[in-house]
Amino acid sequence: MRVAVLHHTRLPVHGYGGTERVVVALIRGLAALGHEVVLLAPPGSTVPEARLLPVPEARLRQAGFDPTPLVPPRTDILHAFYPLRGAPAAPWVWTLEGTTPRGITRPPNTIYVSADHARRHGAGCFVHNGLDPTEFRFQADKDDYDLFLGRLHHSKGYHWAIAAARSSRRSLVVAGGWRPTLSRYVRFVGTVDGTEKRNLLAGARLLWMPALWDEPFGLTLIEALWSGTPVLATRRGALPEVLSPDTAEFGDTPEELTACLPAMAKKNPAACRSRAERYFDHRRMAAGYVRCYRSWLATGVLPDGEPAS
Repeated sequence: MRVAVLHHTRLPVHGYGGTERVVVALIRGLAALGHEVVLLAPPGSTVPEARLLPVPEARLRQAGFDPTPLVPPRTDILHAFYPLRGAPAAPWVWTLEGTTPRGITRPPNTIYVSADHARRHGAGCFVHNGLDPTEFRFQADKDDYDLFLGRLHHSKGYHWAIAAARSSRRSLVVAGGWRPTLSRYVRFVGTVDGTEKRNLLAGARLLWMPALWDEPFGLTLIEALWSGTPVLATRRGALPEVLSPDTAEFGDTPEELTACLPAMAKKNPAACRSRAERYFDHRRMAAGYVRCYRSWLATGVLPDGEPAS
């Protein structure tokens, strides 16, 4: 197929940028499956697997922006990763990575990122996020620290991880913002990227994901799985869907999560990597999207669920 991918920020992203990393992974996956990809994104974007059609970011963010004139002839479908207010003339779908404010109804060409995410929007079509395994380093023998990786926002539950580290006297690395270290058990390292992030994920005994909101997917989960790192999580949103009993433990309170720490020590890093390889590879994600493209083009309806593995 000939696919045009549309995003409004420069790629690849510097720093975390979850959606941006998914877009790059999708382009790589589509190319690996033999599809032709063009990328409509701001100048300076560099994704070797796609032909760049540079569009100024200010234009991409305009309320009335219509990408139709920019889409190359004979393109089969346009895939956007942010909402377009006007419907392009070319066939198009878009992926919602976040949540929807109350009172907004998403159009029928919306693809969600988990079954839970789709269900909460009254829909059935979803494609799980995937990542390129070459971005991660698997490590079976873990170092002496737990990890929290993400925005230091109340909804992410980072304060639960800090409280547990102090009460259980376990070393915790918090990556995602600068804060003073108030305990010998907690170390803040700020926002991480590249090799530093890869090594932190690989070396951690476990990843804390004590989300206090309904996560649409939770990209950090599969970053940990690719690294062979099990996850200690709440049961919010898609977390139980992405994880499994052999790769995670779940709790609904700080006390329940802390009580799971002995069980976490028994998780097998190889099982974490195996789950990532089976369900969250960038080529599997790309195949799921191709299924959506073909269904939309043939019937004007998106398929429910994901294809069986």
